[in-house]
Amino acid sequence: MPTKPLAIGEEVVRRKAFAWAIDWPGWCRAGKDPVLAREALLAYRPRYAVVAEAAGLALSDAATAAADIVESVEGGSGTEFGVPSVITDLDRRPVTAAEAKRVAGLVEAAWIVFDSVAASAPAELRKGPRGGGRDRDKMIGHVIEADHAYAREIGVRLPAGSLTDRAAVATERAAVLDVLGQASDGTPLAGRRWTQRYAARRIAWHALDHAWEMEDRAEP
Repeated sequence: MPTKPLAIGEEVVRRKAFAWAIDWPGWCRAGKDPVLAREALLAYRPRYAVVAEAAGLALSDAATAAADIVESVEGGSGTEFGVPSVITDLDRRPVTAAEAKRVAGLVEAAWIVFDSVAASAPAELRKGPRGGGRDRDKMIGHVIEADHAYAREIGVRLPAGSLTDRAAVATERAAVLDVLGQASDGTPLAGRRWTQRYAARRIAWHALDHAWEMEDRAEP
């Protein structure tokens, strides 16, 4: 039987593009144009395989094949800033109970990978070519703060966690996973804007983007 290409979505502006695997929340990469974004996405397959494994899943042969663009949307200011910010038609699909459990498991796995990378990273990370970039603790704090904002987008309103209050972080994450783990008709959650599928891919993308950055910048 022929191998089915990996289904991807893409979000494009003039000098920036994101490509993501439709069925694998968090597997998302950027590039200066759609071709480079797709190439980066496929190149990160081994790194995302670690996330899938943490969720008790395995990437299928489809994830090694050429990309099949199943949805392409025009980005906006968020895309230009560096965030996959467009909620697409495929993000509005209903989510069955089985799908919700799988999606929540992959978001949880993204956090597991982020925490694991952070635990082994040095406090000071190698700077970028222009001397920029957060060090480890500031990056961890940034992800915690972003996750708190994301939680509110799906109706979770709990005290914010921090580097010194990891119990609150764990409590908020559990509440987010409870929302993502429920079947959904695909409409926006909590009367706001984010759908369940978009929330999962945005939250997982952000955690993994910084986990992989931390890995790369921890190298000599």
